[in-house]
Amino acid sequence: MMSLDALAGVLRVQPGAPRPAALSGQRPDWAARLAVGRPAQSLPDLLGAVFSLCSHAHRLCARAAVGAAQGVDAQQPDTLHGETLREHLRRVLLDWPVLLTAGPSADAQRALASCPMLRDDGCADNMPDWLEHHLLGVAPARWLTAFERAPQQAFADWRDAAPSWLARLLRDGAALADAPVAAAAPLHVHASEAALRALAVRMTEDPAFTRRPRIDGACAETGCWTRLDDDAPPASASDRLAARLAELVRLALPGGEHRLRSGRLALAPGEGLAWAEMARGLLIHHVRLDGHGADARIEACHVLAPTEWNFDADGAVATALEELDPAEPDCARRVALLMAAWDPCVRYELVDAVEVVDA
Repeated sequence: MMSLDALAGVLRVQPGAPRPAALSGQRPDWAARLAVGRPAQSLPDLLGAVFSLCSHAHRLCARAAVGAAQGVDAQQPDTLHGETLREHLRRVLLDWPVLLTAGPSADAQRALASCPMLRDDGCADNMPDWLEHHLLGVAPARWLTAFERAPQQAFADWRDAAPSWLARLLRDGAALADAPVAAAAPLHVHASEAALRALAVRMTEDPAFTRRPRIDGACAETGCWTRLDDDAPPASASDRLAARLAELVRLALPGGEHRLRSGRLALAPGEGLAWAEMARGLLIHHVRLDGHGADARIEACHVLAPTEWNFDADGAVATALEELDPAEPDCARRVALLMAAWDPCVRYELVDAVEVVDA
């Protein structure tokens, strides 16, 4: 029987090792293996099941790609905003306490239990009040205004002085998180139809492209800090953590539904591309169909997810890992900060170390 690691993939982290040994391990290309020959209309549920941590975004992208390939202009419900907000909340409330302090947080658990967006009814009406009393310690609109005026300074001022449990959590690791980290080029391929078409060609011509993607021959990074509406490149893990928190606040406030972009493109009859700015970054699906209408089946399917960009063996995270000193007592904590900032959707482990962490 195949192990869970073999099914989902695992990142093997070796701080201080030269690339590509510093970060290794690729996820199996299940989309290409499992989708071919299946009914086109079954693709959203299939990919939602395969990519369970980001299932909603994959369902949305798959449905849009199939629709583009079939020339169907069906209106989809606008659920990207709410689901991305929920995913940000899960990462902040579930992952950050474990990754940044190596243990659960009672304050985070109380915030999780009371969060309006994570209840069954998913009501966002009380989110500003919840953010103030359970996450930020200040009114979210005021927090966001300060952040948008001077992101790095406002985040540092809040983190260093606010009484909230989240500010204390981030404050405890500030010295490590503020250390400069080299960035890769932001992935903005969705800014241009020509760039999207060129990317689709690469996805179809090179079977290995979705495992080790490149733009103009170079690595890129994607996240909630590389949206098309953003222009300030991050300089540290703190900047990336701040970007996630800021997007969480934006999505929870009125007008947040306009934050995220998504789209689709009919490349040729029976061939479509779709993309969405999801919690971890830019997600792209490409499909080619055999047949028409309800009888159409998947001839080819390619999925390009944020993890493949961000955790490439020559990418930004790998570069940061290469520069770490494994002999330093805080090395494991520095690794955890990188994982919290870039957020892989698979487990990672420190090579030749006892500690194994789920991210």
